Amino acid sequence: MGLTTLCYLEQGDSYLMLHRTKKEQDINKDKWIGVGGHFEQGESPEDCLLREVKEETGLELIHYTFRGIVTFLCDDNEAEYMHLYTADKWSGKMQVCNEGELVWVKKNEMYHLNLWEGDKIFFKLIEEEHPFFSLKLTYQQDILIEAVLDGKKLVCNCL
Repeated sequence: MGLTTLCYLEQGDSYLMLHRTKKEQDINKDKWIGVGGHFEQGESPEDCLLREVKEETGLELIHYTFRGIVTFLCDDNEAEYMHLYTADKWSGKMQVCNEGELVWVKKNEMYHLNLWEGDKIFFKLIEEEHPFFSLKLTYQQDILIEAVLDGKKLVCNCL
């Protein structure tokens, strides 16, 4: 199984988004996502979060919140368990990212970006200050077919 982290840095009315454009073989190619990545051997979720944010942005997180676990199922691939965070305090100077372009995007413009459908669900949960959650997202050929929040199937525009 894959273990990953994803973080949305929040500054006022905006989130720092990564437009994934630089890698050719990238499941997230041309999508807008937060920053994060895969665990390395021996890392805790927080270790991975801090390392990945530093590698992709040059910033060192000072204050962050663990928002939930997102389980991704896609076709016959192994499950991915993503540890989702938001952050509102950091230090350092932002650098150029080798995976795409880092852009501050206003929260009210987020849903107009090329996002994964499931990302829209967890953005809504974050906006609503939903308590720590478990979200399972099932995709077939990049199309969201089912979403389950804390064990309860969500009614969504899946399909």
